[in-house]
Amino acid sequence: MSGNIQLLSDTLAQARSENRAALIAYLPAGFPTVDGGVEAIKAIFDGGADVVEVGLPHSDPVLDGPVIQTADDIALRGGVKIADVMRTVREAHQATGKPVLVMTYWNPIDRYGIERFTAELAEAGGAGCILPDLPVEESGVWREHAEKHGLATVFVVAPSSRDERLATITGAGTGFVYAASLMGVTGTRESVGAQAQDLVQRTRAATPGAREGLPVCVGLGVSNAEQAAQVAGFADGVIVGSAFVKLLLDADGREAGTAAVRALAGELAQGVRRR
Repeated sequence: MSGNIQLLSDTLAQARSENRAALIAYLPAGFPTVDGGVEAIKAIFDGGADVVEVGLPHSDPVLDGPVIQTADDIALRGGVKIADVMRTVREAHQATGKPVLVMTYWNPIDRYGIERFTAELAEAGGAGCILPDLPVEESGVWREHAEKHGLATVFVVAPSSRDERLATITGAGTGFVYAASLMGVTGTRESVGAQAQDLVQRTRAATPGAREGLPVCVGLGVSNAEQAAQVAGFADGVIVGSAFVKLLLDADGREAGTAAVRALAGELAQGVRRR
């Protein structure tokens, strides 16, 4: 293993050795501005997040709920480009030394060029990519370039995924598996339910022996410390996105938003330690 994929793996392994789940946060690049987004990510790390996913804003984010769609729209209207995503990754990683991934739909990478994208992400210090709409069967070229540049390829599994498909995905993915705990779009929920726990158990059971121990991290729904503790009871990582984005949307000014996301990260970091 090379590049920052090793940093990602070591970070998740460290959380496991401390008998807790990792806290993984999400924010789209360019929101509320490029500079403001970088400051918010630093604050989230400062509050206690282990890993941050930087979203590449998309005009049609099919997996994302209304909160993230609103943030993406703000970033796109602000003129965010892939270069700004790379800059966000670079500055967040350089400031903290912690693993930063990009979460993106496939189309922007395809247009930009796979080799160019993977080379630039690695050069920026990125740990890898989460690709929610890239079918594992069509991911060979991407994975070849990602492996060459030491980047993780994180696939998304859902409650609808059959066991054979879970085995295929966990056999091909690296870094961790992103388990979408509820069918439908992302967003905060009042209860994450038993569906997520069942999906994590099925994903682990379907993982090929050679890949045993690949962390399974749960996203889509967690918004407070109590839910984080609940998910931390059965998952290797707890992924939180919409709750952070909503705080920035609601904040009156950048400083208030930065303080709010730092505080939420602190609360969630305590939650994942209460497994």
